[in-house]
Amino acid sequence: MWIAYGTTENSPVTFMGFPDDSIAKRTETVGCILPNTEAKIEDPETGKLVPLNTPGELQIRGYCVMLGYWDDPSKTSEVISAERWYKTGDIATLDEHGYCRIIGRCKDMIIRGGENIYPAEIEQFLHTHPKVEEVQVVGVKDSRMGEEVCACIRVRAGQDCTEEEIKAFCKGKISHFKIPRYIVFVAQYPLTISGKIQKYKLREQMEKHLQL
Repeated sequence: MWIAYGTTENSPVTFMGFPDDSIAKRTETVGCILPNTEAKIEDPETGKLVPLNTPGELQIRGYCVMLGYWDDPSKTSEVISAERWYKTGDIATLDEHGYCRIIGRCKDMIIRGGENIYPAEIEQFLHTHPKVEEVQVVGVKDSRMGEEVCACIRVRAGQDCTEEEIKAFCKGKISHFKIPRYIVFVAQYPLTISGKIQKYKLREQMEKHLQL
């Protein structure tokens, strides 16, 4: 199995693995940058380059990047810089060999008391709980911290689970500020017509449910 990554705007593959990659490389990364293509990671808030293996926004430059959105220069300028770097909107890391690990989406990032929290990391961890069937993590507004972490969990059929059980599972295994302040058990998630989870709607539902 070969792993690859790209977007429509990148025509469409910019990272790809090799047949002899280790299991870790195949399961934890999307491969390495392809020839004649550049990649960098910037802090989405400051626009400065971040060190290797540090999360930030993935940007791509090369022959594969589109010229722009048809008849929409304003939208084009939002995602392509004057130096022709395409902003993917994905939070990722790059290692010293050019392998990329996708962590999440910039728009989903939670900023809690100045700490950047990536929902995908918490979701991956909570999926290891034996009673969790599916989980989505969103940021909900908080007057003191700016945002708080809210985990929306679907439990496995025939299982019962409590908020205390989930928090106890997290304690000592993930950073304390990543442990969800709110845990809500749900039966379903808001979806698009194509079946993708609408996190912005889920966030709205949780803020209403929690009366925030």
